[in-house]
Amino acid sequence: MALWDRVRESASTMQTQLTAKKNDLRSGAFRDASMAMCALVAAADGTVDPAERQRVAQLIAANEVLRNFDAADLRRRFDAHLDTLAADFDFGRVGVLQEIAKAKKKPAEARAVIQIGIVIGGADGHFDQTEQAAVREACHTLGLPPHEFDL
Repeated sequence: MALWDRVRESASTMQTQLTAKKNDLRSGAFRDASMAMCALVAAADGTVDPAERQRVAQLIAANEVLRNFDAADLRRRFDAHLDTLAADFDFGRVGVLQEIAKAKKKPAEARAVIQIGIVIGGADGHFDQTEQAAVREACHTLGLPPHEFDL
């Protein structure tokens, strides 16, 4: 199977698993950690490209699980994280990872946050090395083994 097909299949599988848990993923900690994860993946290469910002924002708005939350609120949180990362990537990364860590108390939510990162990273069919590294770092932050997610 080609790499492109594996990335697309993995993102699709993660989205299916997330949708199955939709009703359990309504907490503020999950919301906050998910938006932090989306920002971390979007800025994984150390830059925040306006086109990628818009693409990820559209993916957030279209995501079935994230529809549990107000779209404008999600966008505000996502943009705030991206702005922090754009201003000072290393410092912003620390804050974003602290936000992701809020999901650690509930293992199902922690796994869902990682799955959101994989879905966002793989949505364009190319889950690149920097995006994978960002998701692996979030796995460590949440105390989850990256290999559990084929990372």
